[in-house]
Amino acid sequence: MQKIQLGRSGIAVPPVIFGCNIFGWTVDKAQSFRLLDALVESGLNALDTADVYSYWVSGNKGGESETIIGEWLKARGRRHDVLIFSKAGMEMPGIGKGLAAQYLTRAIEDSLKRLQTDVIDLFQSHRDDEVTPHEETLAVYDKLIKAGKIRAIGASNYSVARFKQALEVSASTGLPRYETMQPHYNLLERAIEADLLPLCASEGVSVIPYYALASGFLSGKYRSEADLSKSPRGARGAGKYLDAKGLKVLAALDVVADRYRTTPAQVAIAWFKGRPGLAAPIASATTFEQLTELAQAAVLVLDAEAIAHLDTASA
Repeated sequence: MQKIQLGRSGIAVPPVIFGCNIFGWTVDKAQSFRLLDALVESGLNALDTADVYSYWVSGNKGGESETIIGEWLKARGRRHDVLIFSKAGMEMPGIGKGLAAQYLTRAIEDSLKRLQTDVIDLFQSHRDDEVTPHEETLAVYDKLIKAGKIRAIGASNYSVARFKQALEVSASTGLPRYETMQPHYNLLERAIEADLLPLCASEGVSVIPYYALASGFLSGKYRSEADLSKSPRGARGAGKYLDAKGLKVLAALDVVADRYRTTPAQVAIAWFKGRPGLAAPIASATTFEQLTELAQAAVLVLDAEAIAHLDTASA
């Protein structure tokens, strides 16, 4: 399976990164373990999580996803077979939020403990903290990279202006720079093509977008209001796409999927390949069937005609 370099980090990932926000939410511990086993065997060995996953579930407090991954790593002894990406900065209920030195240092140490590992391959600022100077945040990362606790850093949910500032601070101070950007981007969310994507492409920053399947909508399983009750993710995120544009994009996915004798989900993920600055999308699977689709999507290549058809439908 092809590997893609993340910026100048020296980290190479498969064409699809697995989103672990489902662990402790729509997938319990036992199924999470089975999925992680299958992911390693399939070659999709890059795992993206965060400290806040999945606090929104009743009875959860955050850290559930990292904890499950950590317990799997301990049980299987396969730390060297996976790449672990995590994040901090969003509010952890009852603990705090932001990217100030004291809080960020504690957040990373807490993530390391939950993950039961000595090092996190890519640690990301989950959300911009406009109150804290970039220099303060990057200095924390510098210290922890030198201590061997994180290998590289990335950012998520930053505005173009603020992300550009952060890159400029790194260039002028010699502090570590963000090697990745994780924005909201898919066939139905293309706003970053106007500014953020070109900036990342010009700076050699790799884009690893989340919600590659628009909370499952682009898989084609949510085509009516009744379909939204099929899973918690449907009610939580996919419903907003159930409109004229969303159905137009699904129709385009159906056409391309039929031509390639594959599924809408695989086509929606393959659409990302070759886009300027794009490294690998983040997508999740709750079943082995869905996981097989991700693995197949990782090697599917669409021709220019198919890409143009999807671009036109989603414009």
